[in-house]
Amino acid sequence: MPNMPGGFTEPMDATEEIQKICDQVKGQVQENTKKIYEELRAVKYTSQIVHGTNYLIKVHVGGCIYLHLKVYKSLPCDGGEVVLISVHDDKDDTIVPL
Repeated sequence: MPNMPGGFTEPMDATEEIQKICDQVKGQVQENTKKIYEELRAVKYTSQIVHGTNYLIKVHVGGCIYLHLKVYKSLPCDGGEVVLISVHDDKDDTIVPL
C-alpha cells in the first residue's frame, strides 16, 4: 500500500536496510534504557515520509523481550543522520504510531 502524504505505511517485515538503521542506533537505545542488549534484531517496521523519514521499528532484544523504536533519518542532502527519538517497551504485537 503506498504512503499517504503524512501517514505511516502498513507494518512490514524488516529489511536489511531497517536492520542497518537499528545497528546505527544501538548505542543510543542502550544509553536511553540503561541496559546492554546482546542483539537488536529488527522484526517489523512502518515508516512515514516527512522531511526525511520517521520509522517505527519493532526489535527483538533477547529472550521474549521486544522494544519499539522511533527513529528519524534525515534526507541525504541534509546529511542522512539517523537519530533515536524514543524507545518503548512492547505492550503487544502491533506497532502503531506513538
